[in-house]
Amino acid sequence: MKLGPRAPREFHSRVTRLSEQLSLGVAIPAAGSGTRMGGRRKAFVTLGGIPLLRHALGPFLEHPSVQSVVVALAPEDADDPPTWLRNLDPRLRVVPGGETRLHSVQAALEALEPTVTWVLVHDAARPLVTRDIIDRCVEAVEHGEGVVAGWPVADTLKEVGVDRRVVASPDRSRLWSAQTPQVFPRQQLTEAYRQAVQDGASVTDDAEVYCRWGGTVRMVKGSPWNLKVTYSEDLAVAEHLRAWVHELKCGG
Repeated sequence: MKLGPRAPREFHSRVTRLSEQLSLGVAIPAAGSGTRMGGRRKAFVTLGGIPLLRHALGPFLEHPSVQSVVVALAPEDADDPPTWLRNLDPRLRVVPGGETRLHSVQAALEALEPTVTWVLVHDAARPLVTRDIIDRCVEAVEHGEGVVAGWPVADTLKEVGVDRRVVASPDRSRLWSAQTPQVFPRQQLTEAYRQAVQDGASVTDDAEVYCRWGGTVRMVKGSPWNLKVTYSEDLAVAEHLRAWVHELKCGG
């Protein structure tokens, strides 16, 4: 994907200067049971022989302005993380997650270093995130406003009732698929999560939590390849995309 008229190196340099002022932290919920993956914990399912979580962490750990990274694992995994995760990076901390994504994100937010002022929340099951996507999100932040990576919906969507009869056809020109990372001011997002947990809210998206609290959110383009691995079949798609992107980078 093209970044626009600026050269990529100039773009990344500008965003690095901006992100240094923002004190970036990363929260990664990875405590899911993997019910739709046949009971396998998605964070540790491998893609090209490497766990999905390791793929997802890579671009953030390589980012020069990320100061703190917290991964929320299932409690039994947090008690005894795999060796590769324990030894991966001194900025990385593992904490026990909760029964839902809501609780796991809250646990990660609370454990970030106190100096973090802006936090990127990213799904462990999105292994194809890139530095470009991260930097576009960081570049778009404004004081008090959240940013969500996403992609415009291409398919015609249908709203159906309980009997699967079509009841509405939303205007797709206004619809985007939300991805991660999603970026928010750390203090405001933490307060929003505390309130959501207290209220027993049933939400699966950070932007929804932030908007319920009263914040505003804008979308920026992520990538059509920034897929979330949910089902076993998604692994084959992700592997093909990973190989294709690698081939493009290598000039193949």
